[in-house]
Parts: sequence; C-alpha cells; structure tokens
Amino acid sequence: MILITDSGSTKCDWIAIDHTGKRLAEKIRTKGLNPAILTEDELKTIIGGSDELMRYKSEVTHIFFYGAGCGTEKPRTMLTHVLQFLFPVAKIDVQEDTMAAVRASLNHNDEAAVVCIMGTGSNCSYFDGKKLHQRVKSLGYTLMDEASGNFYGKELIRDYYFNLMPATIKLAFEHKYNLDADFIKYNLYKQPNPNAYLANFAEFMFLNKDSEYIRDLIKRGFRMFTEHMILQYKEELTTCPVHFAGSIAYFSQEEIMEVAQEYGINVGNFVRRPIDGLVDYHINNI
Repeated sequence: MILITDSGSTKCDWIAIDHTGKRLAEKIRTKGLNPAILTEDELKTIIGGSDELMRYKSEVTHIFFYGAGCGTEKPRTMLTHVLQFLFPVAKIDVQEDTMAAVRASLNHNDEAAVVCIMGTGSNCSYFDGKKLHQRVKSLGYTLMDEASGNFYGKELIRDYYFNLMPATIKLAFEHKYNLDADFIKYNLYKQPNPNAYLANFAEFMFLNKDSEYIRDLIKRGFRMFTEHMILQYKEELTTCPVHFAGSIAYFSQEEIMEVAQEYGINVGNFVRRPIDGLVDYHINNI
C-alpha cells in the first residue's frame, strides 16, 4: 500500500493506493502536520490518533508526504522519524508542499513554470522541468506569507480594530466571529497553530466578494506577493506560465488575473487541492 499525503498547517489529506494505482480507501483527513510548528509528540499524537490510518500501519510500503514546513532539513528529518516510527515497514519520502503544487499543477512532468502556493501560508518557486529553485527562504507567517489565508485574516482583524472597514462589512464581520480582544490574543499567543487560526478569517472574504473593500484587499495582498515573490523570477517569467495552488488562489482567480495583467504575468492553472493531482502523478510514475 502507498500513502500519498498533502499537508498544510490547517489540514492534512491522505490517500491510499495499491501498486497498480487503485484507490484502496476514501480520503482520510487529519489536522495539519507542519513540523516547523508542531513538536514531535504533537505530530505523533495527531497521526497516531487516526484509527483509519493506524488500521493500515503494517501494510504501508511507501509514504510520499508533501507538507508545509518541510522545506528545511531539521523539521523534515523530525517528521520522517515520526512517520518511520508509526509506519515501521514503509519507505518514507518527505518533501515540501511546493513540490506538491508543482506536480499537481504542471501540464506535463517536464514543463518549466513558476508555481505559487496560496493557502494557509504562501510560497513561490521556479521549476525548470527537472529541479525546483526557490530564491526566497520562507520565514513563516509572522514575517512573510503575503496573500495567504493567515495574511488576509490578520489584515481583516487589523482593519476592524483600526476602523478601516466599511460599516456594513464591519457589522457582518462582528456577526460571524468572536472579536473580543482577549479572545483573539488567547488564540494567537496561548493556543497552537496561530497561523491556522488567522487563516480561518479568510473565508469571510469569499462570502463578501461583492464588496469593493474586499476585492481591493485581495488585490492589495496579491500585489505584495507578486512584488516580493513572483518577481524574483523576472527572467523566467518571460518564457513560462505562473501556476497557482491552494484555496485562497482558487477563490481569488478573478482578482489574481487582474493584478497579473498589471505586471504582464502569464497566468496558467489553478488547483484548489493538490492531492488529486498528486495521486495522478504517482499513479503515472509507479
């Protein structure tokens, strides 16, 4: 049995296939498994707490794990050890979520493209058809992650508290969320995964996209992401498309297309959930 896994900071999807590519079970979902944020014990608790996964622990021969927080050696190694502990007979391959976005969004395996992730967090890389190149090392949600779910959540909360929201939007925001200052600070500073907590607020944008304020907010964040991340690949952009993966990108396609036109960027594919493309990739490469 082969497990293919796509993990963000909020949620993690697991799909089991056999060596012919046949799916063996419905998609299994756990909490997100970001090893740059969670401890080894927390990772073990989340994975080991899934009865559906543990049912197959002795049958799994390979795990292809793609995840947020797996771009540097220390967290990647820690997660590999956790998976090896829980699935003792499996060969483990842990890669960063950018590679999942690449394999899920390309039109063919050796296509050159700039590939962006816009989900709970954000990132951008260039795939030359063989290797992945990343010119900015991510420092996470506190310092980077423009145009991500946690970025937009942070901006919405700030605009609410700075009285920058239109009155009707402010009322709708108050109705949907607990905006008590102590409650927000408790979730940001006392609870795990503050980036995922912030990203939960981003849903509000897509429920209120008829608002000019919301559309301007989406475009403002994407302009920052473009200037800081996509334009790191100015030369490559002259010959290749820019693909997007993640729910924030998927639901912001109209705004992304508008801003991309401002910068002369050739927009390619939008993939909401990379896991489906990953299954196709691994089936074709078994």
